[in-house]
Amino acid sequence: MKSTKRIANFVRKLRPGMLLWLFAVIVGLGFLIIKGARAQAPDEQPRSGHGAGAGRKLVVRASASAEPAPSAPAASASAPQGPSYEEPVDYATLGPNGGVPTHEGRFKSPFSHPRFGGPATVQVGLLLANVRDYDIQKGAFEADFFLSLTSDKPMPPMDLVFPNGKVDLAEKVADKPTFKLYRFIGSFSSPPDLHAYPFDTQELRIEIEDDDNGIDQIRLVPDEEHTNLDVGFHVPGWETAFIRARVLSHYFPDRFKHDDLYYGRYVFGLGLRRFGTSAVFTVYVPAAVIVLISLMGLWLPRHELEVRANSTTPMLAAAVLFHFALMQALPATAYLTRADKLMIAVYGILLLHMGITWLWFVFDESRTEAVLKWGKWVGAPLTILGLLGGILL
Repeated sequence: MKSTKRIANFVRKLRPGMLLWLFAVIVGLGFLIIKGARAQAPDEQPRSGHGAGAGRKLVVRASASAEPAPSAPAASASAPQGPSYEEPVDYATLGPNGGVPTHEGRFKSPFSHPRFGGPATVQVGLLLANVRDYDIQKGAFEADFFLSLTSDKPMPPMDLVFPNGKVDLAEKVADKPTFKLYRFIGSFSSPPDLHAYPFDTQELRIEIEDDDNGIDQIRLVPDEEHTNLDVGFHVPGWETAFIRARVLSHYFPDRFKHDDLYYGRYVFGLGLRRFGTSAVFTVYVPAAVIVLISLMGLWLPRHELEVRANSTTPMLAAAVLFHFALMQALPATAYLTRADKLMIAVYGILLLHMGITWLWFVFDESRTEAVLKWGKWVGAPLTILGLLGGILL
């Protein structure tokens, strides 16, 4: 009760100028937090589109490591006309000492298919209908999507696999030599990137690879026009930042001698960004309130030492609990997030306030007024600078 009465008396004694100063500090911090949130927005901004992907930006590119498409070998008299679907291992040639059979030509792997007659260029389109149960701790999510394959020549038999997930439902809607359409529902995983948390943008990836045919038979190309999101697509708690599609070349480390065949891998990426307002009010505002409550204690004189101590020490405990609650919602990382850097600054500020209070026990009582003035005019600016550093770093 005594502490409560002392706090009330202290608040009544506060000058209007001091209250205006504290109000200006709070408004300035809010402006800087919002400005920092906008500065973290990625350069890829949504643009107007068409069809199911209206309002989302598509970035389509091929990996720099992708191998150029091999040229079609010259047809021999014994080669069949048109595509050949025989097993390439069956006609690979054994060496004089046995071992791994090989083919003549660019790729010696027994799984290359020189008789196929050159690769089929396959346009890959993807319509993402829904994303459910995104768990950032595991990086896991469920996706429902349509996949289209359109080629310039008949495609060989394909065995589609998903390196970063598994399919629970696979429905073949169309199956023609030059056009195939599938619907898949499955579970996938993408490791989260939390460096910018709570202003982070996560990329949810769906990776697709043909397990049977290398780049000598299939050359995958992202189909920009038919890579979209369904009408009304929405992920609760997130806003869509971008969509993109790319093709990489997957090269296995040598599993056997002459294992030199590359395999094309199609990667679809969906960018999800946290709402900036939610990030500010769930992370930055509570941290600023903890610091400002402790800062007000620097104006309390020595005879209000109990109240001054109660404005600092409990705030340190509150900061630790608040930081712990934030980390419980995230996976363990080997780096500091922006929220971690902010809380480190908060810890430093609270320890500074406690140290200024302890100075009264170090110096003689005749220095009481000097310690009080030093705490106000040196401790307060250091507090503001420390908090701004935690916000902007």
